Amino acid sequence: MGISDYAQKELGDVVFAELPKAGKDLEAGNEIGVLESVKAVSSVYSPVSGKVIKVNDSLSGSPELVNQDPYGKGWIAKLEIKDSSQLGKLFDTASYQKYIDELHPKH
Repeated sequence: MGISDYAQKELGDVVFAELPKAGKDLEAGNEIGVLESVKAVSSVYSPVSGKVIKVNDSLSGSPELVNQDPYGKGWIAKLEIKDSSQLGKLFDTASYQKYIDELHPKH
């Protein structure tokens, strides 16, 4: 779990990451951590319910990985999903792009 490329661009240069603790139980929509950038401090929310099974400790010393590689080395946490049916409520790539395009219509 992490943030999208679009989200990291909107956030700007990430300078600090407050990460969840391994073993923490999460409910969908609850805050799991915070990313601080040169522009803002933003909460990160869990897209699904589950338990944090691993945290990307690399972000403690190198939070810029969120900007450099949001879909690879910039991940935040791995979850053991409680209810896999929640995955069906998440955007796929095409739906997410459509959502972004609606937020920022091209003139």
